[in-house]
Amino acid sequence: MDLAAMREQYGLAGLDESDLAATPMAQFQEWFDAWASTNPFDANLATVATVGVDGWPESRAVLVKGADERGLVFHTNRNSAKGAAIAASGRAALTFVWREIERQIRVVGEVEHLPDIESDAYFASRPRGAQIGAWASDQSTVLASRSELETQWAEVEARFPGSVPRPAHWGGYLIRPRSMEFWQGRPNRLHDRLRYRRADDGWVIERLAP
Repeated sequence: MDLAAMREQYGLAGLDESDLAATPMAQFQEWFDAWASTNPFDANLATVATVGVDGWPESRAVLVKGADERGLVFHTNRNSAKGAAIAASGRAALTFVWREIERQIRVVGEVEHLPDIESDAYFASRPRGAQIGAWASDQSTVLASRSELETQWAEVEARFPGSVPRPAHWGGYLIRPRSMEFWQGRPNRLHDRLRYRRADDGWVIERLAP
């Protein structure tokens, strides 16, 4: 496969400063609704990037489960590699790539624990199997085999024959943006990149070179 020869042209739309909402999260909601209307698989999929406690960058896919004026929410095992990285730095980045509508959104911000009442409510909404999995998987640790994980899952299932409580080590994270960039593909790689940057008196909107 000749990766160097693979290329596409972009040109569905442009993005002007006058197109933008007053706040980045309002703009996010507008773009997300347009993306979701195309009925994609896992519409809320994003890549979250952190810097590990060893100084190495790490990224992985997550499902974003909340978006409001505070920021964006995802849930995970807080003892995982990304949980340790967030605990150490209090920072993360999110990237959404929406190829079919030639858009990206990049988010950089401070990260904090979601309030327990919100983590509890989301955990209660999960399928029972996923709830059990949150207890059974010691996320990011080394397993001897697949059967070890399945044994742990069966043990947890037996432990909780009724409702499954949220583990103390599992919960939500809220990313409060300090910057959000909205990227629209354009011909000849002259893409539109408009960034909201938090300032003392609100949001500054800046155009970035592609």
